[in-house]
Amino acid sequence: MFEKAKLYQVIEDAIQRPLIPHEPAKQSLKQWAMFVLRDKGFKVVYAQNADFAIERGGEKLYFKVANTNHELDEKFAWIVWNNATQTVSLIPQKTDSEISK
Repeated sequence: MFEKAKLYQVIEDAIQRPLIPHEPAKQSLKQWAMFVLRDKGFKVVYAQNADFAIERGGEKLYFKVANTNHELDEKFAWIVWNNATQTVSLIPQKTDSEISK
């Protein structure tokens, strides 16, 4: 089992310092995020109920992408584009105990 907090930190570092910056006019956020994560060595796989998943050690971490941080489903990790600041951020998935509070 992998340590999710550490994994989220590595993913956040990857999207904060990508090989190529996200340019909304040239590529979708989903395509860009998948490219950046693959470039950093992650195994990015299909996910039926999310935009994609990262598989590691037989487990999957599910991601969705959005162009706004409003009304995000807490069951997924999110990669969000902020058009005002032209930056990408990661919002980690809430744990079951955090969701039930």
